[in-house]
Amino acid sequence: MKKLVKTISAVALSLSIAGSVASLTACGSAEADPYIITVGASITPHAEILENVVKPKLEEYGYTLKVVEYQDYIQPNLAVEQDELDANYFQHNLYLEDFNATRGTHLKAVAQVHYEPFAIYAGSSYTGSLQSLSDGAKIGVPNDGTNEARALLLLQKEGLITLKSGVTASLITKNDIVSNPKNLDIVELEAAQIAQHLPSLSAGVINGNYALQNNLKIESAIASEDANDQNVKQYVNVLAVKDGNEDNPKIKALKTALLSVEVKDYIVSTYGGAVVSVF
Repeated sequence: MKKLVKTISAVALSLSIAGSVASLTACGSAEADPYIITVGASITPHAEILENVVKPKLEEYGYTLKVVEYQDYIQPNLAVEQDELDANYFQHNLYLEDFNATRGTHLKAVAQVHYEPFAIYAGSSYTGSLQSLSDGAKIGVPNDGTNEARALLLLQKEGLITLKSGVTASLITKNDIVSNPKNLDIVELEAAQIAQHLPSLSAGVINGNYALQNNLKIESAIASEDANDQNVKQYVNVLAVKDGNEDNPKIKALKTALLSVEVKDYIVSTYGGAVVSVF
């Protein structure tokens, strides 16, 4: 009888361990070690901030940070949703909200970190001022929803186009242009590619991180967003996690390190106004 009880107990213990292993596996690689934090990020400035400042801070707390770099705006969100990453740091509030709505994901911003002014940069056929652009000049804008809207709003601010009133800001596309006196050719391109297409454009409206990656400095921009505009709040770059994971101890440690005075000082000393901390 004792032998039978021991056998049953051993089997139960084996099943329990197997169940625990299966649960860990199902959660994805991001959950495998409670002291390893895996974060997806755009190369500049996000991965730089994480590697150069946040990583050593987390080591002080007993955590190891692994940064996975991405060139696009889709995969890092899908990776968090699928538990392949603990968090990501690359996107602004409006893009995150739009991604959840269109993709059915469950991502949540847990820290408001910095703002990158959107700016217009000169192409090879730039004529010296936006007002003197030639008829039919080509202007590159991002082709993803929220960033295209942001680019078009900047062009409107500069008096180049007029947009249809009453359209939700994040839903604006070039089809909502109601006045285009210079017949500008609005060329929709992947955000990451606009800087490389500048030689074939009169100008390009470029995200701050991609401008930095291509050595475009904010002070050399033709025009940029007004940092005091209330609308810029929706473009603050955030630390995002899967909804429900925000109270995980390693996420709390990551948030603390990312919102540290060391990060603020690094942003000020490194990016010359192309990145502005908001904490």
